[in-house]
Amino acid sequence: MAMSENVRGALLMAVSMAAFTINDAAMKSVTETIPLFQSIALRGVVTLILLGAVGVATGTLHLRLPARDTKLVLLRSVAEVAATLLFLTALLHMPIANLSAILQSLPLAVTLAAALLFGERIGWRRLLAIAIGFVGVCIIIRPGGEAFDKWSLMGLGSVVCVVVRDLSARRISTAVPSVTVAFWSALAVTLMGASALPVQGFAPMDTREIWLVLGASGCLIFGLVASVTAMRQGEISFVAPFRYTSLVWAVLLGWAVFGDWPDMWTWVGAALVVATGMFAFWRESVLRKARLSAGSLQA
Repeated sequence: MAMSENVRGALLMAVSMAAFTINDAAMKSVTETIPLFQSIALRGVVTLILLGAVGVATGTLHLRLPARDTKLVLLRSVAEVAATLLFLTALLHMPIANLSAILQSLPLAVTLAAALLFGERIGWRRLLAIAIGFVGVCIIIRPGGEAFDKWSLMGLGSVVCVVVRDLSARRISTAVPSVTVAFWSALAVTLMGASALPVQGFAPMDTREIWLVLGASGCLIFGLVASVTAMRQGEISFVAPFRYTSLVWAVLLGWAVFGDWPDMWTWVGAALVVATGMFAFWRESVLRKARLSAGSLQA
């Protein structure tokens, strides 16, 4: 049986989340010993080389784009730069699982934004699920409590930037390959990191740090291409909830690599967010079956 666009998009999103989380763990580890912008710039250089090689080999790297797509790629790249800076700065000061739990609000935010901006239909049940999910986010960050600080705000800010990034990718024409979109975003992030090197400085690196940067670059490339492709497959409201799989990886890597473990309230909030996301996924599948059934009856 042929795989539907929704299922392909969902699988790509799940795989991309694993790659991104491993990249995050590598970056958190390496920035404990070398400056943040140095790690961003070096990872970016390796990413650009590998992406460029893949693009040239497959004929999917386009340096000239139609005017409309150029504006969208530029918007996506700016959002990528802002999201990277906010996220990695927060990651330096927060457990990876806690920050990942905050980012679990992303599918809900993307689904809501897609409905508001693109007119994708979501019924009252999914709207209620989104509202409950955001309650879960508030439990995770606990505004006014000791756990809520400027790093939590940076994590939330990165969510907003990623929503802009993903919705921009949705509007880019299918004639623009995913590798091209990922290449321009990676270039923007690399230039951002390099521009700060004269201020922050450049530290010597040992073999471990070099391998961490290389590993982060490989995972980032895979995650970038997979996530761009996922957002262009099927419906956003169906594909986006599969971002929740990143939480599993974040908890495991946070415990195994950094010795961190989420507290009870983080688990409660994350469970609410994930549960509402799974409900949204289930509800979408029910509606999809109903539409297919109605179409076959009309035929």
